Amino acid sequence: MTSRSTIVLPFAMLLAASIAVGDDDTEITHLTDESSDRKPLQTMVPTYPERARRQRIEGEVEVCFNVDSEGRTSRVAVRHSTNRLFEKPAMLAVRASTYQPLPEGRQPSGIKTCRTFRFHLTPVAIERPE
Repeated sequence: MTSRSTIVLPFAMLLAASIAVGDDDTEITHLTDESSDRKPLQTMVPTYPERARRQRIEGEVEVCFNVDSEGRTSRVAVRHSTNRLFEKPAMLAVRASTYQPLPEGRQPSGIKTCRTFRFHLTPVAIERPE
């Protein structure tokens, strides 16, 4: 007869948007932005920085940007960050995201859109044979 033990391992947990990072064991929270009327076509999720994961660092980044008439992001900048380790992945995710193009003849509003990404580690129990 084999006995099993439960080992608690750190994992990042997606809290709001349910967007998985892929086959990586981390996930990131993206809080929905209510200030934009543009609909996202492809929302990219930042990668949890390996250094932050190893050091068990959690944080939050607010990134603001413009969306042009073709749906591409521009003028991407960090508005607020609790840790610099999360800034680059959050900015890269916003730059890689796309929005629905505007109808012909309509101009972009010029209003900045902002997104907040929260990076959280949550322990998850996994059973392993002894």
